[in-house]
Amino acid sequence: MVSITKLKNELLAIPGWRTQRKILVIESDDWGSIRMPSSAVFERLTNKGLDLTSGDSLRYNRYDTLASAEDLEALYHVLKSVKDINGNHAVFTAVSLVANPDFDAMRRNHFESYEYEAMTETLKRYYPHTDVFRIWQQGIQEQLFVPQFHGREHLNVHAWMNALQHGDEEARLAFDEGLWGFANKHLHNVSFQAAFDLEVMDDIARHQKIIADGLKLFEQLFGYRASFFVPPNGVVHHDLYATSAGLGIDFMYSSKLNPMLVGLGKSRSQFNYLGKQNSVGQLFITRNAFFEPSQQDTACVKRCLRDIELAFRWNKPAIISSHRVNYIGALHRENRERGLTMLKELLNQIQWRWPEVEFMTTARLGQLM
Repeated sequence: MVSITKLKNELLAIPGWRTQRKILVIESDDWGSIRMPSSAVFERLTNKGLDLTSGDSLRYNRYDTLASAEDLEALYHVLKSVKDINGNHAVFTAVSLVANPDFDAMRRNHFESYEYEAMTETLKRYYPHTDVFRIWQQGIQEQLFVPQFHGREHLNVHAWMNALQHGDEEARLAFDEGLWGFANKHLHNVSFQAAFDLEVMDDIARHQKIIADGLKLFEQLFGYRASFFVPPNGVVHHDLYATSAGLGIDFMYSSKLNPMLVGLGKSRSQFNYLGKQNSVGQLFITRNAFFEPSQQDTACVKRCLRDIELAFRWNKPAIISSHRVNYIGALHRENRERGLTMLKELLNQIQWRWPEVEFMTTARLGQLM
């Protein structure tokens, strides 16, 4: 008997753009954004009672931080180890943030105004003896690691500033250690991590400015305009479609059942599929495969291969979601080693099962669509 879950997955795989080609895309979120500055910070905040271990947040808070040069070089080595039918190696679409809060500047102004720094400056502070951004540029040049837009920061600036200005104890504790991303919520159930969620409708105008600012900084850092936008936590008000489209974004990430914001932390679900156009003509890109070895799921390779097989059976590209945290060893080396070992196994299995596979970026897939 076919399970309800399997039947649901089959039905969700049917709608959308089709191709006979075996196209495989890997999208990886949060590159450039800070998370946990150090293991010592994790221990100090845990001892002070901050919740860093609830649910899936544990792996992010324990393992996730800005990638070091060693993290990136090890990832590139694995991606180079396989080639597709056209002679191209595997490639990550690195869904990236271009800025982080300037904690020192905000401390000096006593939280009167928000200040940020380019993520290149954050990299210099985290790794003062290594030119990590040069390794980013190497990945772009070699088409191993190609950034696209995730936002200016992975931070709801207005919600966070409200918390800091009103003396929220947990927000202040985290701020003093140089982070914001933990399991805390603010007014109206808006997460600090959800950059474009709404506390009040006036936030839309603020978010429009942040997107314009972020896309300008993206082009300055990487030397090309972003064409693909993945809103942090997947939530964005539909008014921002036109804003981003006017600034060069042709492709928008969406989950298949995507939350459409109506304000005050509330949303309604909308069904989207690969290639569906939104109100301003942008194409939605939906993911249909998942690979998260940092969850310490020993079957994650098998599960991802099953997702890919389902996509190919319905003549769809396989678009894998695989978060940065799986490949970060700067805090715990064994996390990176586990993630890269399993990534190499996954890529080898893909190459063996589907020798006609084609590796490409999200932007290239969008152009084909």
